[in-house]
Amino acid sequence: MHLIKLNWCCDSILRDTGFMSVPMNHVYEINVAKSKFRDAYNAGNVDRLLAVFADEFTDMSAGAPSFFGADSKSVFRSRTTKLLERHHATLIVTVIAIRVFDNAAFDYGWHALTLVPRDGSKPITTRQRYFETWQKNSNGEWKIDFYIDNMDVAPMMPGADLPIPLAFCQPDTQRQEDQNPVSAA
Repeated sequence: MHLIKLNWCCDSILRDTGFMSVPMNHVYEINVAKSKFRDAYNAGNVDRLLAVFADEFTDMSAGAPSFFGADSKSVFRSRTTKLLERHHATLIVTVIAIRVFDNAAFDYGWHALTLVPRDGSKPITTRQRYFETWQKNSNGEWKIDFYIDNMDVAPMMPGADLPIPLAFCQPDTQRQEDQNPVSAA
């Protein structure tokens, strides 16, 4: 297993904020768990992938409804099983940072996922920004208990004509219809 390279920058900032006082073995353990996450995706092994998650977690994956608690694991299993039955996956994980606070932590970065359809169709590559929170369970293992991601966009300079996030532009017509039902005549 190859570990994910961590890119630590600004060590003086980390020292000044107290992050350097966290034992590096916690960061290493989460890094190992992220490597298992990547390796499970690349092997198409849903059980190994789910082993990185807490038994109950929050899943806010882009483009899908949010799930909470025990439902998250069964929905994530079903969705990922279907995906990996139809595609061979290659996941590249770039961890920007891991921050540990006692028995809780978070990490964030990018997931670049290439899906090669098993029917021979053209491969698809996406890059997602992700944020995860981790909890150390009663066995001393770090598990993901909150996952959220969204599509990455090309970098731009701060002075550029920045786009307004789509979430603020396009109304969710289904939600509007649910909130304003047509009254029976």
